[in-house]
Amino acid sequence: MHSDIFYEIIRSRQSDRAYETRPVEKEKILRIFEAARLAPSACNAQPWRFIVVDDTELKNKLAEAAASRVLGINHFTKQAPVHIVVVMEPANFNSNFGSVVKGKAFPLIAIGIAAEHICLAAKAEGLGSCMLGWFDETAVKKLLNIPKSRRVPLIITIGYPAVELREKKRKSFDEIVSFNNY
Repeated sequence: MHSDIFYEIIRSRQSDRAYETRPVEKEKILRIFEAARLAPSACNAQPWRFIVVDDTELKNKLAEAAASRVLGINHFTKQAPVHIVVVMEPANFNSNFGSVVKGKAFPLIAIGIAAEHICLAAKAEGLGSCMLGWFDETAVKKLLNIPKSRRVPLIITIGYPAVELREKKRKSFDEIVSFNNY
């Protein structure tokens, strides 16, 4: 693999909030989920399940559960042809034990890694994506028959981006990295 391709994918991956109406090819979706399936997780727990929502009527209802009129956010979600609902599944004993002992939510960390695998794979396929944490979880669970005992930490929209790449505004290297001490 050429490292320049990898870094170009990272450089050009952004949270896309405008999508073309054309559908996403199933082969691309399947390749994206192969990338998610291969994501690492603490104690190999793989504490996730992904629900692909590409049915237009259901996707629009899901988008309504993500939009907030009061805050004026997530109104773009109806444009996205695919919504990926990330469900947190029970982790194995070792991962749960480690989470408690170390005070770290290993399943959520693993889901974050898998979610970014999805977004980077989408970018590699020429698609855009956006991770959503703001949505009506109860409504989402009801729409998709997700058991009440499960949590839905993220929804990821996927589609062909309708906007150009934005300039990234990030902290400087010196603000985020130090060597050998804080």
